[in-house]
Amino acid sequence: MNVATSLPLLAAELDACVAWRAGLPVSAAQFLADAMRLAGRLPAQGQPINLCGDRYLFAVGLAAALLRGQTSLMPPNGLPDTLARLRGAYPALYALSDDAGFDVGELDRVLVACEHASVHGAMAMPQIAVDQIAVCLLTSGSTGLPQPHAKRWGPLVMNIGAEAERLAAFIGQPTLAGLNVVATVPPQHSYGFESSVLLALLGGAAFDSSPAFFPADIVHALARLPRPRALVTTPFHLKTLILSGVELPPVDLLLSATAPLSPQLAAQAEAAFGGPLVEIYGCTEAGQVASRRTTAGDVWHTLGALHLRREVSGEAGVEAEQFIVQGGHVIEPTPLADVLQLEDATHFRLFGRANDLIHVAGKRSSLAHLNYHLNRIEGVHDGAFWLPDDVPEAVVRPVAFVVAPGLSSVQVVQALRGHLESVFLPRRVVHVDALPREATGKLTLQTLRRFALEQLGQAGLG
Repeated sequence: MNVATSLPLLAAELDACVAWRAGLPVSAAQFLADAMRLAGRLPAQGQPINLCGDRYLFAVGLAAALLRGQTSLMPPNGLPDTLARLRGAYPALYALSDDAGFDVGELDRVLVACEHASVHGAMAMPQIAVDQIAVCLLTSGSTGLPQPHAKRWGPLVMNIGAEAERLAAFIGQPTLAGLNVVATVPPQHSYGFESSVLLALLGGAAFDSSPAFFPADIVHALARLPRPRALVTTPFHLKTLILSGVELPPVDLLLSATAPLSPQLAAQAEAAFGGPLVEIYGCTEAGQVASRRTTAGDVWHTLGALHLRREVSGEAGVEAEQFIVQGGHVIEPTPLADVLQLEDATHFRLFGRANDLIHVAGKRSSLAHLNYHLNRIEGVHDGAFWLPDDVPEAVVRPVAFVVAPGLSSVQVVQALRGHLESVFLPRRVVHVDALPREATGKLTLQTLRRFALEQLGQAGLG
């Protein structure tokens, strides 16, 4: 059997739409012309860090780097301190930016322009080596230096192929051809990268180029796209949309990731938009792993040829368990950072992150589980549990921070009774105007800890 050594840059036919800019379609042929023109302007040697905010120009920059055989770095943010740290770790680093005023520090800048290149006659589809490292995803590291996760082209193609097949089945189509996507997640984030940019380049869909973060922007972007259309978003953005009161256009598919979604919010979203809501479970190390339709139950189903197994190490009484994913686009066995309940090798329930588990008075739970029940309370717009550390007490009780202007602390605790064991009920409920979430809707443990200490001070945290 012949094994392919290269795969196409685009899965679409040259006349197919791969993106939308200002309400106008952009063909695959036009995209290739734009990428080829930019590739000719890139340094012969070097490594680009893709800082483009426009999703189309981000994709053009990605493709241009691939055509030059270069690996794109995708940072967790574009802060000057982050860029300075990366410059020290990657001496040949240069910046791809669509904003001439964006501060790239001492990096050389290649400005990615908005003008389309001319399309001349028949074009041959570029082929990319399957073992070429296409991107290096950078996640926030505990040392302060973002941690790299390299992704090769061949596994990326398999990853998106498995996702596209699953999503097409959810909307009752043979493929995703003709599906138009609006995403609220930045293209530099693994979820936004896979489920908007690559879902168009490799999965047959087309994405809208403009950033969509606020409810009015999201609704406007959706309304100007023809159906079928999809919204790729997060639980935080989804809840904000529903609570905003703006009129929501019909959507044929809702996709959510980055945090567990309550079945109540999923049902509200499906009723508001009229389409099925699908959650994606994955991680930076393995990519996309599984999906579920939240309103149909809490069991996840692995994508493509992926399968899971449980491994136990240590001695009796002090055993440690971890869950391994392999197959399909996950070439090497890869441990997951979550605790699962396996039904079989391809179906599981998600309990929570291994580093998310907390123990109070001999009982075990996870912050994700507590947050799930907190955010399902009617009247809680946003909320998060935090377990104080370095507190000299025998039993430390969790604190809940809530954005719930119409509820008292007593009402929040009362709503949690019956869903949580008493030891996990918050000792304090702190009302705040907003939680310090990232653009993806994530709230990291480090950020939450700093926020909690600012809110409560160093005394009386228990």
